[in-house]
Amino acid sequence: MSKEGGYTVRIKRSAEKEMDRLPGSTFKRVAQAILKLEREPRTKGAKKLRGVRDYRLRVGEYRILYSIDDDARVVEVIAVGHRREVYRNI
Repeated sequence: MSKEGGYTVRIKRSAEKEMDRLPGSTFKRVAQAILKLEREPRTKGAKKLRGVRDYRLRVGEYRILYSIDDDARVVEVIAVGHRREVYRNI
């Protein structure tokens, strides 16, 4: 945990691999957005997905899919990808 009261961010191995394939400038923007989830997991712009307990965050044409465990104070990044592809495997 980075700060008292903050959340721990965990990134699934599959999401790490997806991030590795992103273009350089997009990678930086996605990484910054993920780091902001430590302070505020339900940040402005985050939306709850229907039918599942996950959230999504827009970063240009890319999406970060993640879940929040408030009891353990953990945010788990499930997937990162282009908007037309990222929702297919959830």
